[in-house]
Amino acid sequence: MKKSIGAQTIIYPAPVLIVGTYDKSGKPNVMTAAWGGICCSKPPCVTVSLRKATYSYGNIVESRAYTINIPSEKYVREADYFGMASGKTKDKFSAAGLTPIESDLVKAPYVKEFPLILECKLLHIFEIGLHTQFIGEIIDVKVDESVMDANGNIDIEKVKPITYATSSKAYHGIGKKIGDAWSVGKEIK
Repeated sequence: MKKSIGAQTIIYPAPVLIVGTYDKSGKPNVMTAAWGGICCSKPPCVTVSLRKATYSYGNIVESRAYTINIPSEKYVREADYFGMASGKTKDKFSAAGLTPIESDLVKAPYVKEFPLILECKLLHIFEIGLHTQFIGEIIDVKVDESVMDANGNIDIEKVKPITYATSSKAYHGIGKKIGDAWSVGKEIK
C-alpha cells in the first residue's frame, strides 16, 4: 500500500547541476542547483530553476547566458560548497581551488575540472512561484575525452555524476547499468 506524504519537491534522481555565470563586473560565479534538466530536443535546451534571491539569478538575467557544469563524484565537497556560499561575498572558484574558463560561445564561465559542460544561451524566463525557470538553448557541449568511450560517446560510469536525494538531503553516485534503452523493453512484446 502507498502512503500519502503530501505535495513535495521529490523526484529521483535529481541532478546536481553547477550553474556558471558572470556578474556585472565580469567576476565568474557558480552555484549548485538541483531543479533542472533537459527540456527540449530541437532546439536542444536545458532548464534550471533558481530563486530570485540568488546571485546567479541576476547574473543570468543580465548576461542572457549560463553554463551547466556536471561535477564528478570526487568534487562532491566543492559542489556542496557552491550551494552554500554566496557569490555576492565569496570568490567560490578561489575558495574551492577550481579554475573558471571563459566560454568562447556564451557570456558565462565553466569549471575546467568538471568533465561535462553545457554552454547555454537564454531563450525563456518563466516566473513559477518561489522559483524562476530559465530555459537555455544548448549552444555547445564540451566533454573531457577521458570520459568518452571508444565510439566517442559520453560514458556515464566514467563521468560519475552526482545526484541529490531531496527527502534525505544526501548526495549519491550512479549505479551500474541495468539495460539498454529502446531495447530491454522489447522483451515485453
